[in-house]
Amino acid sequence: MFKKASFLLVRFAALAFLLSFLTACGIQPANNSKEHDAKTIVINTTFYPIYIEALNITRDIPDVKLVNIAPPVTGCLHDYQLSPDDLKKMSEADILIINGAGMESFIDKIVSQLPELKIIDASRGIPLLKSEGDEYNPHVWVSITNAILQVKNIGEQIALLDPGHAAQYKANTEAYAAKLEDLRVRMHQVIDDSGSREIITFHEAFPYFAREFNLNITAVIEREPGSEPIPAELAETIDIINETGTKVIFAEPQYPAKSAETIARETGVKLYILDPAATGELEPDAYIKTMEKNMDVLREALNQ
Repeated sequence: MFKKASFLLVRFAALAFLLSFLTACGIQPANNSKEHDAKTIVINTTFYPIYIEALNITRDIPDVKLVNIAPPVTGCLHDYQLSPDDLKKMSEADILIINGAGMESFIDKIVSQLPELKIIDASRGIPLLKSEGDEYNPHVWVSITNAILQVKNIGEQIALLDPGHAAQYKANTEAYAAKLEDLRVRMHQVIDDSGSREIITFHEAFPYFAREFNLNITAVIEREPGSEPIPAELAETIDIINETGTKVIFAEPQYPAKSAETIARETGVKLYILDPAATGELEPDAYIKTMEKNMDVLREALNQ
């Protein structure tokens, strides 16, 4: 009896040592359970515009928790690096909604590390434009038409992944899409009859918007935000203004407007702020309010 007790004591001590060793090395015993209530569906969105779309689609649905990954002040995910906290949030999620179109450069990492996470691509099936080079322009949501398509994409896919709330997702999707349709009609009424069609934008956030409203982007000041143009590029933009008669430059509220201000000062063109809705308030109507402000700005800027 004494030998058997001693043997069990030795085995227990060895097991305790092994567990403490694994923990010290950062290795945790396997545990595939989510930390949230089993009834709750946790949905992650990668960044602000997709969060606002998903916020409307999941609005007032019980047992659905929506979590945004990138801070709402991040703006577009240019060179965004996932933090350990981001990965932790995703590991606790059931569904991840991405913009797609190349916006989330880290998506391969997510797929490899979290293979069971269900991913919804909001830009699936939307015709994409290319930036300079072979990369697609990911700023799909800036077009009202594309925002509607994204909302319908998310609504369809999320209902398939969470059929228990399918009817509510469908109703919310239709309600928000109708609001966006009304916004699109109102913006066309203002912009379609405007005189000037030539504009200069701060970075490549507006090609989809310009295509929808038949605007001609004659130049882009900074291809990538934060990469200020060299003097030769500034001079080229000034030449384009003189040649085309472009009357307005649009900066963005998310970035310093130093380069745009320099060009405006050198040419006498007017500088306005056009918002790509990449940051803002965390409320359901935030995108609509931002676009209504853009509509007012364009009404003035294009009718000088």
